Amino acid sequence: MVTYISGVTDEDLVFKALADPTRRYLLDLLFARDGRTLTELESELAMTRFGVAKHLKVLEQAELVVARKSGREKKHYLNPVPIRLIHDRWIDKYTERHVSALTELKRQLEKDS
Repeated sequence: MVTYISGVTDEDLVFKALADPTRRYLLDLLFARDGRTLTELESELAMTRFGVAKHLKVLEQAELVVARKSGREKKHYLNPVPIRLIHDRWIDKYTERHVSALTELKRQLEKDS
């Protein structure tokens, strides 16, 4: 029998947001130039304004994008912190052992030569 942990975590929201190629593309656009409006982002995609807004909402729920009002406009900004937390938790710890092994191998090869 499989037991599942109930409840959605912040990490779950980030993974869900990153699972979609359109949302990753929106993050890439904001990385290239931060502070874009919905109209600017929509012009980069073959999608309706409503579709882009739905994707931005998922990114905002995951805290990957922060929206701020600027006069009559709403500008969207990239927040890389959740991605960094995912990196530290799920990627960095699994690569550390391999990097250490390669460093040790390099040290041994240089010592023998």
